[in-house]
Amino acid sequence: MSFQDEAQSDVPLLSEKHSGIPEFLLDKARKAKAGVFETRTKPKTSRNRVPVIPHGVEEQVFRDALSELSKQLGAENVESNDKPLRDGWYMEHPNTHDLMTVLDEEELVPSAMVYPGSTEEVQQVVMWANKYHIPIFPISMGRNLGYGGAAPRVRGSVLIDLGRRMNKILDISPEDYTCLVEPGVSFFALYEAIKAKGYDHLWVDVPDVGGGSVIGNTVDRGVGYTPYGDHWAYHAGLEVVLPTGDVIRTGMGALPGNNTWQTFPYGFGPYSDGIFSQSNFGIVTKMGMTLMPNPGGYESFMYTFQREEDLEQLIEIIRPLRIGNILENVAQLRHVTQTVAVRGEPRTAYYKGNGTIPEDVIHAAAAALPTGDHSWAYYGMSYGPPHIRQYKLSIIDAEFKRVPGARRIDPSTLPPDEYFWARDRIAAGIPEIQELRWVNWMPNGAHIAFSPVSPIRGADAKKLYNLAKRRHDEFGIDLFPAFCVGLREMHLIVELVFDRANPKQRKAVMDCLRHMIDDAAACGYGEYRTHLVLMDQVAGTYNWNDGALMKFHERLKDALDPNGIMAPGRCGIWPKKYRNRGWEMTKESAENSQGDGVEPPEGE
Repeated sequence: MSFQDEAQSDVPLLSEKHSGIPEFLLDKARKAKAGVFETRTKPKTSRNRVPVIPHGVEEQVFRDALSELSKQLGAENVESNDKPLRDGWYMEHPNTHDLMTVLDEEELVPSAMVYPGSTEEVQQVVMWANKYHIPIFPISMGRNLGYGGAAPRVRGSVLIDLGRRMNKILDISPEDYTCLVEPGVSFFALYEAIKAKGYDHLWVDVPDVGGGSVIGNTVDRGVGYTPYGDHWAYHAGLEVVLPTGDVIRTGMGALPGNNTWQTFPYGFGPYSDGIFSQSNFGIVTKMGMTLMPNPGGYESFMYTFQREEDLEQLIEIIRPLRIGNILENVAQLRHVTQTVAVRGEPRTAYYKGNGTIPEDVIHAAAAALPTGDHSWAYYGMSYGPPHIRQYKLSIIDAEFKRVPGARRIDPSTLPPDEYFWARDRIAAGIPEIQELRWVNWMPNGAHIAFSPVSPIRGADAKKLYNLAKRRHDEFGIDLFPAFCVGLREMHLIVELVFDRANPKQRKAVMDCLRHMIDDAAACGYGEYRTHLVLMDQVAGTYNWNDGALMKFHERLKDALDPNGIMAPGRCGIWPKKYRNRGWEMTKESAENSQGDGVEPPEGE
């Protein structure tokens, strides 16, 4: 497909494809796609692609092994990664590479993609990989954009794309407020299924963009914005294919004939679910989730605050309100730069100079918007019947207005396409796509996140913000910070937006990130989630007691995955045959993600 044909093709609907868009978001998705292609200048690659072969496997052995797997799964379900790489965009993303790559696009690519249709076929793939000592890398849907997308950590791995054929909603219980899903079920799909059944008393908690996998987001400990926003905390029960090909069910799922797999997450004995989140210890093929009850009403609110220096006081005000559940959902305090960028206009619409965009330019742009000029914007939601909401909102109003110049935005003054309404829908469990628009800030827009965790304290917010601002100024990158406040902690999410076709920008972003990770760790702040190429560095910051936690993870890895075939390197956990061979990516790695081969199997 040519670039022009790709740009002009329509967005696939959910009714046509498991990864498609719901019809109610089609017009918005079309506009989002148009914005992406209007700012794309990256030429279609003309380089000749050479075969990608897994390390430690001879090419002919690998080809014969793929042919064997094709006979088991069907030729249509095994595909070599030998065609030109095509980026697509969020709703039509590739599984051949990372759409938003921060390295050369050929660096993190699979050798082949396979599409199992059942847990039994996943087992077949895993046992095949053990037979030939071929690394495999499972994805649910591959929309973990900003964290690596569909790319494997080890070049030449065989990608297991679970979502293409394993995308069924296996159960929705209107009595228990639970569901059971496969990896290819998106938040879009789950929301639509619940609506189609008329279950208005059930809500789905959704992340900023609803096209991702429910399982993929949850096992990576992603979040949403209702009181059920901690997705991992609200899962209940897993089915997992282990690296040996064995299958287990966790919690009550281990009891034959049980009727509480999705209602009681623990079962009996050690709680094992945790080792399958942010790890490479197994492939989750089914997962239960608890659903939120309709609260009987809701009301979004937005406050703006005029000075950057208000941050410290704001966080001190937010903490007791959040812990006391007066602020009920995952609170978002966003910087004015994001208010401007989420309009979807490129940076050049406001400023064509070098370096970071001047503050006066941003404030002038914000002043022309319906929400007016500000430095910080708070987006929240109150739940329950009107009298309950009014009680909580009056407390919130009195507290926020302790900040000089604080202003509550009147929603009736905002146009239908204002970003406020996207946050309103997300906090009401209605999936959205508008969040994508700030990626258009740069041509060939891509993003990668810095996401440290801290206490909910004003001094910590100020320290982290100043840390990020200093490094962004040093490397000439516009700062997009947002504080997401949980019940006892807060995440600073800084999105670094860059032109993925520009090697200098990619290097600046990587250098900035690597410095911020070390800076934050030195102050006691650790990342909760990170991109594939930063996992070794982040894992290395969790090094108390001479790296005791990583040593424990490595013992688990070696016991569960003796042949080292399952997603080597994910979250910094390397199988024995890769260790001490230069696979770990550090500040000195530049764009090289590969090590010096692998230890050969015993007897070879």
